[in-house]
Amino acid sequence: MSKGLFITGTGTDIGKTYVTALLLKKLREGGFDAAYFKAAMSGNERGADGSLIPGDAAQVKSVSGIEQGLGEMCPYVYETAVSPHLAARLEGSPVELEEVMAAYGRVCEKHELVIAEGSGGIVCPIRYDEKKLMLEDIVRALGLPCAVVADAGLGTINHVVLTVEYLRARGFEVRGVILNNFVKGNVLHEDNKVMCTRLADTPVLACVGAGECDIDLDAQRLASLCG
Repeated sequence: MSKGLFITGTGTDIGKTYVTALLLKKLREGGFDAAYFKAAMSGNERGADGSLIPGDAAQVKSVSGIEQGLGEMCPYVYETAVSPHLAARLEGSPVELEEVMAAYGRVCEKHELVIAEGSGGIVCPIRYDEKKLMLEDIVRALGLPCAVVADAGLGTINHVVLTVEYLRARGFEVRGVILNNFVKGNVLHEDNKVMCTRLADTPVLACVGAGECDIDLDAQRLASLCG
């Protein structure tokens, strides 16, 4: 089984996908055979042939430059921009953990490292009908350590501490935090970097500025975070 790292966030739309793409770009540039995986992806558009295009996967592929095919990146793709459990209720094809694990296993067979991205924040219902499947159930099944992406701005101390403590309370290993939309020299952002490290008792692995095309994290160091 490949080594990997699970990327979760303090919420939706805080830049998990873009940060994940930069992580994969860094690994590729460092000579590692790294791949992307996301169990369920909602809010996707249809192509000319009517098929759903996994938007997050396409963005990761474009930014990172990895050659992995879109078809193997995400087993469950939905059109409606809502939580996967609701998208499946509206569109059908609810997530089966066995299929997620099978798809992940196929990725692991081909690649050295896998960066897996979660849906929304860590408290995300993936399926909620006669079967109950939360995002944390997928993280546990994959057996990966976690890194948390957070926005660098106001409120992030609370969001980071709550997310990290939630993960630890459920037995997950947190390797660190990545701050997105970070402005160097901004007194709030710089203080948030210090306070997140102290109050969540976990390192800030990197800070990413808006629109930056690189992440200040050594490829060897990044690979060592994978478990």
